[in-house]
Amino acid sequence: MRDLKNVQPLADFDWDAIGNEHTAYATEEKEKLSEAYDKTFNQIGDQQVVEGVVVAKDSREVIVNIGFKSDGVIPLNEFRYNPDLKVGDKVEVFVVQKEDAGGQLKLSHRDARILKSWDRVNQAYESQEIINGYVKSRTKGGLIVDVFGIEAFLPGSQIDVKPIRDYDQFVDKVMEFKVVKINNEYKNVVVSHKALIEDEIEAQKAEIIAKLEKGQVLEGTVKNITSYGAFIDLGGVDGLIHITDLSWGRIQHPEEVVQLDQKIKVVILEFDESMKRIALGLKQLTPHPWDSLDPNLKVGDKVKGKVVVVADYGAFVEIIPGVEGLIHVSEMSWSENQHLKTAHDFLKIGDEVEAVILTLDREERKMSLGIKQLIPNPWTNIEEKYPVGSKHTAIVRSFTNFGIFVELEEGVDGLIHISDLSWSKKIKHPAEFTKIGEKMEIIVLEVDAENHRLSLGHKQLEENPWGVFESIFTLNSVHEGTIISINDKGGAVVALPYGVEGFAPKSHLIKEDKSPVKVDDKLNFKVIEFSKENKKIVVSHTRTWQPEEPKDEKKGNNEAATVKKINEGLEKTTLGDIDILASLKEEMDKNRE
Repeated sequence: MRDLKNVQPLADFDWDAIGNEHTAYATEEKEKLSEAYDKTFNQIGDQQVVEGVVVAKDSREVIVNIGFKSDGVIPLNEFRYNPDLKVGDKVEVFVVQKEDAGGQLKLSHRDARILKSWDRVNQAYESQEIINGYVKSRTKGGLIVDVFGIEAFLPGSQIDVKPIRDYDQFVDKVMEFKVVKINNEYKNVVVSHKALIEDEIEAQKAEIIAKLEKGQVLEGTVKNITSYGAFIDLGGVDGLIHITDLSWGRIQHPEEVVQLDQKIKVVILEFDESMKRIALGLKQLTPHPWDSLDPNLKVGDKVKGKVVVVADYGAFVEIIPGVEGLIHVSEMSWSENQHLKTAHDFLKIGDEVEAVILTLDREERKMSLGIKQLIPNPWTNIEEKYPVGSKHTAIVRSFTNFGIFVELEEGVDGLIHISDLSWSKKIKHPAEFTKIGEKMEIIVLEVDAENHRLSLGHKQLEENPWGVFESIFTLNSVHEGTIISINDKGGAVVALPYGVEGFAPKSHLIKEDKSPVKVDDKLNFKVIEFSKENKKIVVSHTRTWQPEEPKDEKKGNNEAATVKKINEGLEKTTLGDIDILASLKEEMDKNRE
């Protein structure tokens, strides 16, 4: 056996060639060949963004070739924003490492997107480009969307043109967006899907409006109903039928004529291209009701209808839908005091009434009606029914500052002046004397048949007591009275016997003990003035305890003589006698002192 202990290894033995079929290359030659092979690939460095081509794809991974000696493997979830990715598509990738521990090329599509994402986002914002985004999750007030690898916010109000309640239905979906706001400082991006829909709608609107013409009849669908009208979808653009253009007749709400989702024909009344407003009409597609009104209808005919509007000045009655007549308040009753009433006192909405046509203008489409004409005029032969001096019972209907209006019968009113209510009491307002709706005895004082006016009285039902009072409340007579009110100047109204009121000036209300008087005080009062014509009694409490000063007879005689002198002088006075008159007056004033 050969001794192997002394065998020495060859210095130039190529151990790497063991197991290879071709072992004819020297080390130097092999290095040259390896260098030449490497030059056939792109010169790629780590941490670099390059473009690659998708060469394979399965349910978990995407294989990308970047022109390197090996391909890179990228998880499919990095491409979930782009569900249409296919073999042959070019994609940007970030070279994480040319060779990892296993010698594998390591790439990332997500990192590449992030590096260039802000440039892309800003570019998309400036150009208003439509971009794709992946809806990752729901958040407060909206959704989180992956756009170019950046998390952008999609507000709930920007999802659709109609309100969205369930945000979860959009999670894990890829949608188109527009970038509507960028905050580079805080790295915030806001996107909108609604903006795309609005742009599309606006384009449709512009195209439709460009083809519109006044008077054009179109078919549409009732989209929304409000209190003031109905919105109609004309196939991409909305128009409004105002409530007044829905029906020739009066309606309270559009729902009386149209319902949601109903298909109807409408006519274009007006449209504004700049404001994109379209005014539509429905009633204009039917003949005007006035054109179908009975041609034989004339003034004096009776018609029936329903009250549709009531105002203070009158009521509108609908004879047929779209044809109305006005009953003025003055045509509702024969009474001439209608300025104290309104139409609300006679009619209400919904009342079925019969009326007489007073005027009829078919060209102007106007009609006036009357209901008082259905009954005889109660003022005919009024002087025979209510002669002056006759007594009757009437009902109090209304008050004014100057009197009371009472009704003797339907359509016949009369006025009781405030001065004709009482002989003895001073009445400031009729409400102090009676109440609305109460019955009241009256007497006719004056009849004006031509102007439909009656002047009535109440106090005249009794004799004037002031003739009797004159003998009771004589000058200087003393009577017990009660203070019922005190005015701002300190004077007082005093209730005297027999329901009579007197007045005590402030200077005549001084008590003997100097204490102030007050309402409801019962005191003695002396009559110091009485006027039957003016129905006036002036009294004094002070005079009941304060003694009168004795009359100076001489002083009185001197005054009389002085007055006589003046009178005699007046008969002869000329412009030159002014000094004499002045001296006489001076002499009289001295005597009074």
